Formats: sequence, C-alpha cells, structure tokens
Amino acid sequence: MQKYLIKTLSSLFILIVFAGCADKKMLPSDFQAKVKDKFHTDIRSNGTKLFTYKAKLASLSDSSNPRPNQQSRSLGSRTERYEVDLTDWTLQIELGLSKTLDMTGYCREGYMELSRLIESDRGEIRGECNEGATQADRKKFST
Repeated sequence: MQKYLIKTLSSLFILIVFAGCADKKMLPSDFQAKVKDKFHTDIRSNGTKLFTYKAKLASLSDSSNPRPNQQSRSLGSRTERYEVDLTDWTLQIELGLSKTLDMTGYCREGYMELSRLIESDRGEIRGECNEGATQADRKKFST
C-alpha cells in the first residue's frame, strides 16, 4: 500500500511539474533582439495620415523553438499538426506599434485600425491617424 502511495504521489508531482513548464507565458523580453520591425508612413494630398507597421521574427533558423508557443498535437497514427497560440506574439506587435507611434509622434490623437494580419512569424497592422497632417508632419514624414 505504501509503495502504491509513493508511486502515485511521485507521478502526480511529475505531472504537475510538466504542466507548469508547458504553460509558460512569454514575456516581452522573450522577443528581445528577435524582432525586426518596419514603420512606413503615407501622407496623402488631402492630409490623411496612413501607416503600415510590420514586424517579423529575426532569424527563425537560429531558434530551437521557431514559433512562439507552438504545441504539437497527435492526430492519429503518425500525423502531427501544430497549433500556434498567437496571443503573446500579437501583444508584442501591438506593443511595438504603440512604442513606435509614441517615439515618432506620428498619430498624436490615436488611430483607426484598417487591417491586421498576424501569423506565427510575422505581423502587419495598417491604420489611419485620427488627426490630419500638419505642415510639420509633411516635412518630418515625407517619403
């Protein structure tokens, strides 16, 4: 009886440890130096201020875990499919856009999101600033 109890408790402990490791959340620092981003501005003749923010993981081939929070799941005999949780990656892209807008001062009064594409290794957010372009904006952000 005592051996059975020890085996059960040991197995339970191991399961708890593995479950804790599998549920590790990614922090913004996990993406440090792994993300390359680009910010493109487009000021139209009518004063409309548009932007495109793109982010991608820098080098997937160097990483031992190429995609954020990738988990394999068995679908039968020998077939595996990957389910990717894009929550942390999406938050990282949104954080990058927010910091870029703050640093550049491009959308001072916020923006309206026009489109969003988030994939496991890249993301793109397109938007339109709530305010129109000033002469200073046209000078600073003309391409």
